[in-house]
Amino acid sequence: MSNHNLSRTEAATRSALITTHSYDVSLDVRQAADAGVSGYTSQSVITFSAEPGSSTFLDFIHDGVHSVFLNGKGLDVSEVVDGSRIHLHNLLAENQVTVTGTALYSRSGEGMHRFVDPADGQYYLYTQYEPADARRVFANFEQPDLKAEFTFHVMAPSGWQVASNGAEVSKAPLSTDPDTSQWDFAPTKRISTYITTVLAGPYFRATDHWTKTLDDGTSLEVPLALYCRSSMRESFDADALFQLTKNGLDFFNELFDYPYPWGKYDQAFVPEYNLGAMENPGLVTFTEKYVFTSRATDAQYQARANTLMHEMAHMWFGDLVTMAWWNDLWLKESFADYMGTLGVDKATHWDSAWVNFANKRKSWAYVQDQLPTTHPIVADIPDLEAAKQNFDGITYAKGASVLKQLVAYVGLEAFIEGSRRYFRDHEYGNTSLGDLLGALSAASGRDLATWARQWLQTSGISTVGANISGDGELMDSVILHQDSLDPITGKTEHRPHRLRIGLYNADDQGRLLRTDGIEVDVEGAETTVEALTGKDRPALLLVNDDDLSYAKVRLDAVSEATVRSSLDRIGDPMARALCWTALWDSARDAVTPAALYVAAVEHFAPAETGIGVLLNVLGNAVTAVERYVAAPQRGPVRASLMDTAARQLRACEPGSDQQLAWARTLAELSRGDDAYAELLRGILSGSVTVEGLAVDADLRWSVWQALAANGAAELAELDAELAKDRTAAGGVGHALAAAARPDAAVKAAAWDAALNNTSLSNDILGATISGFSLAPSGLLEGFTEPYFDSLENVWRSRSIEIAARIVRGLYPSGQDLPAGMAPADQPVLRRTDDWLSTHPDAPAALRRIIIEQRSHLHRALAAQAIQETK
Repeated sequence: MSNHNLSRTEAATRSALITTHSYDVSLDVRQAADAGVSGYTSQSVITFSAEPGSSTFLDFIHDGVHSVFLNGKGLDVSEVVDGSRIHLHNLLAENQVTVTGTALYSRSGEGMHRFVDPADGQYYLYTQYEPADARRVFANFEQPDLKAEFTFHVMAPSGWQVASNGAEVSKAPLSTDPDTSQWDFAPTKRISTYITTVLAGPYFRATDHWTKTLDDGTSLEVPLALYCRSSMRESFDADALFQLTKNGLDFFNELFDYPYPWGKYDQAFVPEYNLGAMENPGLVTFTEKYVFTSRATDAQYQARANTLMHEMAHMWFGDLVTMAWWNDLWLKESFADYMGTLGVDKATHWDSAWVNFANKRKSWAYVQDQLPTTHPIVADIPDLEAAKQNFDGITYAKGASVLKQLVAYVGLEAFIEGSRRYFRDHEYGNTSLGDLLGALSAASGRDLATWARQWLQTSGISTVGANISGDGELMDSVILHQDSLDPITGKTEHRPHRLRIGLYNADDQGRLLRTDGIEVDVEGAETTVEALTGKDRPALLLVNDDDLSYAKVRLDAVSEATVRSSLDRIGDPMARALCWTALWDSARDAVTPAALYVAAVEHFAPAETGIGVLLNVLGNAVTAVERYVAAPQRGPVRASLMDTAARQLRACEPGSDQQLAWARTLAELSRGDDAYAELLRGILSGSVTVEGLAVDADLRWSVWQALAANGAAELAELDAELAKDRTAAGGVGHALAAAARPDAAVKAAAWDAALNNTSLSNDILGATISGFSLAPSGLLEGFTEPYFDSLENVWRSRSIEIAARIVRGLYPSGQDLPAGMAPADQPVLRRTDDWLSTHPDAPAALRRIIIEQRSHLHRALAAQAIQETK
């Protein structure tokens, strides 16, 4: 791998030898706007302590090291530079090393990403490092437990905006080059390398200010700034973002009782970003997809608010106190995921934060936790490649779900007091699991060691269902069954659950309302719910009502029948979301045919008022149609759902979020069926109007992609659309549509571009792969063997971000199960097994992706098999 792996053992050895004090980093990006210049000068001056006489190494992924000076003595570059490592020998008790070299601009979103705006030709730079890409920009000791103070200096075109973690101290034109200025930034407090950052380019900048009076009467002053590309300025709702930011600072400063520690609070929305956001203290970076240039739903605005709150929580969980190594990544991500939802719930106008958490975030965790590559929340991370793969649904959403349970277990007050103690005891330091548990145990008075072992150090998801006995209207007994197999150890790991059981019955108007509810502690394989013995059997008995615990729920037969006939009559949004999830889990697990889930969506989604839930269930329905419904039934099932979407397009309130959701669904389904091609063409041309529907850039490209996938759009038409939409999003939309055309030559060209065109940016590469994968049955059969033949070379020759996109995206996942064939015998599945068995020594991160893709395919084939038999 070109990222050059670092093992946990190597990191531990290095941290035992040295203590870092400060970095002074100078970056010269004055020629960034010259496409012919591939790199820039980078200089690091690092002071650190060491065990006298010892040796260690710096990390630097570079295009040439010019000089290395250690304690004033120049070292022979040819002797000390070994790939991405710079070896330092005969260290003193106190040391200073200066490394000057050339770093490369990135097109992958790793390191210093360089982007040229197709709208106006201007160049933009930003950095993204997690978990270990600061070494692509400057020489450093790249591991989270070697914190230091960082001072940055940047030379860039004078007309640009430049920012970093620290406040700007000065900006002065160079006497030798008046068109270039040098920006100097204040030193940071002690932070890890991966959360340092630099932003440079002709960004639009908006400013504001936040003030808080502290308990001692002093004032905490926090300057605020927002950045986006200049061409997006008209779509930038800075006032709304500033208000969210102020709400969050009010909430978290009060909640944590620890004043915001990083001086200023800048937030930048940047192009071609691989993540949702990154918690760089003083300068948080976000994907610019959160700058809505087309019509966005309320759910999208809420999701943006959740991300903003998530990153703000990191200022304490992750930045102030940081995990010592990546196995404790959950110490920051699980907490930020939980706190982000709590922040939206408590500090904004949205009242559906926990409903969307249950419906979206936990569903992500449930999917991840059922893969063979699942892992404990506290994971075993032997190296940086494994760390890169660990930013997943377990670390984020499962961890947050378990923390939600912990809050219910110890109480919110004790949980917050423990967090406050944790910040005070470990400020600007590094921690592990025991440090947090100690603080929470002290605050709550509970020994959390057993809880941690059961929830943080085991893998897999519990499935809980109710067995109800009694032939009449009364329940003779209700027994909760827990199935909890740890897929890693193969052992049964029954976890403790604090559950609420809701009893729902119809009122006079037919609405299903909660008529009773109890809380129960579930322990072991079976738990008898004594409080329900002799009670009237409800129409719906909802296990895990209010979503208190992390578990899949199986509905009993009576309750499932009620849900499938009356889901839209459940008035409580959370209960309705949990029932949607239960139906989806049943379909994904091949317990019930996927077509039944699609039928439920057709019947009940038109009445769904929660836009976040609606978007999720419509997305699930599309997945069910394209992956889980057997090939002979797929056409009719898809056609029926398309008919529903087309009806809802006109039946919904004009201009509503619901109308937009159904329009997007119709376009997505139309990638596999041209029944509504004429309607879609009419929407594009304007000959067909749908009252209230905003036919903006995003929707137009979705429609073009559908037409292209059906062979109903020529490249010239796509080029003409791109000429009208010279934006970054337009380029992505065009790349996907162009590669979607069902032509063998088109697919071959897209395949070649994905594997061999290293000039493609991360976003264009992703779009090309997505378009390539849209194909009628049989068109991509010839790429299966080339895929497996290319894997090792791709992993060896490309950066980990790009390699992972290629390996995951080009896996031949769009397979159908022939009638009468067992899923395990499907040819692609067998070819995958063959590759895994003959490549036991392939990099673990590569094998993980292949294993996960195999699991997704097997699940789809198993669902198709049950469709055939029921």
